[in-house]
Amino acid sequence: MDASPVEFQKSAPMDRASAGPLDLSEVKDVRPFLDFGAIRIFNREALQLRLEVEESTQRVVALTLEHQESSLQLQAFAAPRNEGLWHEIRDQLANSIRDQGGAAQEITGVFGPELIVTIPNQENIAAASQSRTVRFIGVDGPRWFLRGIVGGLALTDAKAAADIDDLFRSVVVVRGETPIPPRDLLLLTVPESAMTQPRQF
Repeated sequence: MDASPVEFQKSAPMDRASAGPLDLSEVKDVRPFLDFGAIRIFNREALQLRLEVEESTQRVVALTLEHQESSLQLQAFAAPRNEGLWHEIRDQLANSIRDQGGAAQEITGVFGPELIVTIPNQENIAAASQSRTVRFIGVDGPRWFLRGIVGGLALTDAKAAADIDDLFRSVVVVRGETPIPPRDLLLLTVPESAMTQPRQF
C-alpha cells in the first residue's frame, strides 16, 4: 500500500494502463495517430484541432480539440516517477479560482476527482455578471500528468460528455527520456498535417 501523503499519490482510473490515457510504451496497436510531440491523438471524424501559442515566446502551450459542440484543451506535464501531481494541482487550482471570485466544486468522475469551476469574465467589466463554466480533469501517468479542460455541450449533455471522455482516454503521452523538472510542460510541436491556424494569446 502506498504510504506517501495523499497529495503526492497518483490519481488515475484503475484501468488507465489498458483503457487510457496511455503512455507511448503502453500502445499496442498501430492506429494512425496525429503527432504533436508530447501528445498524440487518434484522428476521428468531425474532430478539429488547434494549437494554443504563447505570443511572447511563440511556444506551443496547449492543444485544443473541438468535437461537435464540445471542446477539450490538453496539456501534458513532467512528473516524478512515483508521485502524482493532480491532487496538489487540483487544490491549488480551486483556491485560485475562488480567489478570483469564482466557484469550484470537486466531484468524482470517470477519471477520479475533478473540478467543475465557474470563472468570472475578466475581459469585459460591463459583462462582469457573465461567467463561464468548465470542467477540469486530470490523470497521473508514468512520469507525466495529463490535464484536460472541458467546455461546451459536454458540460450538460451526457452523450457529448461520454464522447469527450472517450477522446481524453484515446490520448497517448510521449514523455521522452530528457530530464525535465516536475510540473514543466512537455514539448508540443506542430505536425506536418493540415490543421486549424494556431491561436496566440
